[in-house]
Formats: sequence, structure tokens, C-alpha cells
Amino acid sequence: MRIAAKVGVLVTGIIVYSLMHMSLIRSEDPEVLWRLKRIEDQVYKMAIEIKQKVREAVVEQKMTKKTKVKKLYPKSYLFKSWGAELTEEEQMEAERQYQEFGYNVFLSNRLPLNRTIPDTRDIRCAAKIYPKDLPTISVVLIYLNEALSVIKRAICSIINKTPAHLLKEIILVDDLSSNEDLQSPLDEYIDLISKDKPGLIKKVRHKRQMGLAKARVSGWEAATGQVVAILDAHIEVHKQWAEPLLARIKADRTVVLSPVFDKVLFDTLEATEYIPAAHAFDWNLWCMYESFSPEWHQMNDPSEPGKSPSVMGIFVADRQFLGEIGVLDEGMTVYGGENVELGIRVWLCGGSIEVVPCSKIAHIERAHKPYSPDLSKPMIRNALRVAEIWMDEYKSNVNIAWNLPLKDHGIDIGDVTERKQLREKLKCKPFKWYLENVYPLLDSWGGIVGYGALRNDLKDKFCIDQGPVPGSVPILYTCHYYKPQHCYYNRNGEIYIGGIKSHTYNSNRCLMDPGSGNTPVLHDCKNAKEKGLSIYWDFSQGNAIRNRKTNRCLEISQGGDSDYHLILQTCTGQNWTIQHVIKSL
Repeated sequence: MRIAAKVGVLVTGIIVYSLMHMSLIRSEDPEVLWRLKRIEDQVYKMAIEIKQKVREAVVEQKMTKKTKVKKLYPKSYLFKSWGAELTEEEQMEAERQYQEFGYNVFLSNRLPLNRTIPDTRDIRCAAKIYPKDLPTISVVLIYLNEALSVIKRAICSIINKTPAHLLKEIILVDDLSSNEDLQSPLDEYIDLISKDKPGLIKKVRHKRQMGLAKARVSGWEAATGQVVAILDAHIEVHKQWAEPLLARIKADRTVVLSPVFDKVLFDTLEATEYIPAAHAFDWNLWCMYESFSPEWHQMNDPSEPGKSPSVMGIFVADRQFLGEIGVLDEGMTVYGGENVELGIRVWLCGGSIEVVPCSKIAHIERAHKPYSPDLSKPMIRNALRVAEIWMDEYKSNVNIAWNLPLKDHGIDIGDVTERKQLREKLKCKPFKWYLENVYPLLDSWGGIVGYGALRNDLKDKFCIDQGPVPGSVPILYTCHYYKPQHCYYNRNGEIYIGGIKSHTYNSNRCLMDPGSGNTPVLHDCKNAKEKGLSIYWDFSQGNAIRNRKTNRCLEISQGGDSDYHLILQTCTGQNWTIQHVIKSL
């Protein structure tokens, strides 16, 4: 029923009662007066009912209107679980900001700067008592075209949740943002804070974009606190985040620390708990989480710090010690690898790295990184630079991981002379020590002798491909040289297809002759070894691939559909070539 119709019924009732009232108003009969009073009470109740009905009808009308709003971006990840009530105009603004920043700025602009986020620490953390004479901390926030409300919320949380006598300063490092919001509007917010807390916030602005590594170095250079925390600007700190870090560094100035990052969802901006874990990496130098060591789990106390091979990028360190070991490599560009380089250097050059579960920071996980849509190019370049400086005889593993030739790859990694001199000056340990003592879970790949695309001489435009996944049947497919076609020949005779795992706790997929039929299959290598399956092959560059157990060869054959297929058969003299050779095959 429409609002007008509902109101009309009630108004008619009031009019009827009012006429009765007029006819009785002159009477002094007690019975009449009693009836009049009843009428007045009923009229009052009806008036209240009118107001309530009007409210309900307005809400109903709004809800009806909202459900009829056209969904402008049905494929956008932003609107998968958020934004159903937005008007078309609001949807357009929210999507524009999402594409620009990689997270929900529309919602961020409407949330309180001092919002409450859940305390996800282990219950034992709140009971810990820290020394009163802790070192002071400088907090560095790095950003490039960050949303203003997000930066404000980060600043607000740091001020509200860090003891004032410990917070030396907040340093904002702007890597030449172009957003107008980060000019005068941000300065006005800083000025507002400075009225009550003069000198607390400093701003450093680059004259040209210099990338994450240099931005973090700029923040370190501007810091004056005894400890420096280098953070992203899209964070909110939790209650008592600083004290566990400062207490640990007070006890050991050579330890570099990481808080635990709770994940802030890019769409709803809800903070969700992440359990404490070590910060690790693969041979591509991509970051990842790993479980702490068995020794940490044996303590049965999730509030205790755990050793970590590396850091994710957010870290806290004694300011002078960080300077002594070279801060960060300013030769790194844009993004990626600089955190792994720091992790390796700290361990090799006299320090250690820990993750501190009682220190929590909520971190927005972007849906995409708008400042660099394709991170693979700077990532490859930075990874090769790290390998050249620190990885000694294992540096070829980075080339293998990215499917690059060992020589003449054509990628300029910059001048590494100064960083190699730093390594000598600090008398750092060899990378072999790091693999054996810090990160034994990283597979040394000692047996790989050839890698890349595998092609048959009869049809060299086609490569072996892992085929559909899920599935375990390799195929012949037009060469594109991406991961599904990455193959690896091991000295022991295994052939991995579809990529190689970086860690000893994982298993590769080995090419196998099942013994019956003529179709090759892929099988978990560890499982195949235990079962004694036929996964070992003889192969040398430009020759046949022959199974050692069945004596059949991997070859290609034209089927009834005129396409070429991989088959296993009695060897006919077909030959194969692998893209890159490490040692003579």
C-alpha cells in the first residue's frame, strides 16, 4: 500500500472522531464527558499510529527503491560482498576510486579515523609486563598516491595506541605522489595535529619517484628515535603494538623484527585475524608465509617470538644497527626483492630476524597494485641483483626460477660494486651457511642440469605442456614458454613438467611411463619414488628421451585428428632439445 493510501485511512478516522467530539463538546453530562475523553485518547493513539505508519512506509519505499538500483559493475570484485545499497552515482564513484587505489576508498572516507578494530592477540600478550625504560621509536610511513583517509587513519592509530613518551615522531615519506589530496589537505591535517603535538609529524617528499627501497632509506635518514619502524601507510596499529618490539630490541639490538599483520579486506575494510607465521620466500624471491620451526611449536606458547628467514617489508630495528649493516639496497627499483635482500643480509652479517606475535598491525591487502600493473619486470631485475650480490654458487637458481638463461639474459641489474664491498667490510657469512642454518627448507636444486621448454626436432614450434589442471596427462602444445611449459631435467634422471617447487616440503610432478598403453602421465615425485614407479629417464641435449625401466621413448605422433600428440613407444630416433643447459647433457 502506498504512503498516501495508508495515511488517508487514518486521517478519515480522525475526522469522524472529531465530528463526534464537536457534537458532544457542549454537554455537561458525565457520561458524555467520559465518552469524549475516550474519543480524545483514541484520536491521540491514532495520531501516534499515523507517525509510525508513515515511518514504516518511508523505509519500505526506500528499500524498494534500493533493490531496483541497477548494478553497474556486476563483474567488479569490489561489489561481490559490498555496496548493494549504493545508488548508481555512488557505484560509479566507488568503482573509480577502487580502480585508482586498489581498495575501497569510498568506504574508507566514511569510516571514523579512530575506529575500533578487534584485538586478535593471544590472551597471554595482554598479561605481559614490559620494562618502563624502553627505547624511543620513530614510525616511518611510506606511500605513493595513497588515499588521504587511509593515511589519516594510520596516523591516528599510531598516536592513540603508542605511549606518548615512546613515540619520538611519525615520518611521512611521499615518493612523489600526484594526488592533490596529499598536498594541502594532508598538510592541513598535519598542522591540526601539530597544534597539540608540535614536531611530532615530519614530511619527506621525493623530487622524483625512487621506489620502495629508497623511500624507506629516506625515512631512516630522517628518523631520530633509537628504534625505527618502517611501515606501509595503509595500516592501523593495534593496542600495545610497540612495547613488545621495543622490549625485544632493548634486549638485543641486532635483532630485526616484524609484527604480525592482520588482513584488512580490500572491499569491506574488515580486519581479519592472521595467525603468527614466519616470513619466507621462493627462488623467484616472492614472499610467502611458512610455519615457525618445530622448536617454536614445542614451546607451546603462541605469544613468544619466532625465528624467520626474512621479512615481508614492514619491519622494526635499532636505528644505528640498521645503518651499520647498510639499511636497504638503494639499487633496487620500484618494488620487490628488497625485503628478501634485507632478510638475507641481516642473517649473514651478524643479526637475526624474528616475528613478534604480541605486536599486531592491521594491513590493507590491495586487490591490485595500481602504481605498477606488471610487477614481474622490476621483480626479475631486483631478484637477479640480490642473487649476484649474496647467493654465491646458488645464484643460478634465480635464473632457473624465472626461466632465464644463465648468461646474456639482457637485464641490467645496476652497479653492485658498493654492495659487494659492504659484504666484505661486514665479513658476512657465505650463502651456503644461510641455507644450512637459517633456511634449510629452501631446496638447493643441486641436481638440475637443464631447464625451460622441451621441444621435439620434428615439430619445434610445439613444446611439452603440463596439460589441463586438474589432470595428469602432459600434452604437446604451441610454444608460449610460460610456467605450464617449464620443464626440468635432474641429474638423477627425473623430468619435472609444469614448474618446479622451491621448498623441500613440496613435491614436483615427474614424467612417468605407466608401463601399459602409450600415454605418458605426470605423478607426484616423492610418491613415485616410494612406489618404485618408472620416473627415471636418460636424456642428453639433441637426443632421445628414453625411460630407464621400460626402455620406451617419449616421442610425438600424428593422430587421427591430424594433431600431434605425446606418446610412449619403441624408440624411432626422435630427438629433443631443452631450452637452457646448466651442465653438458
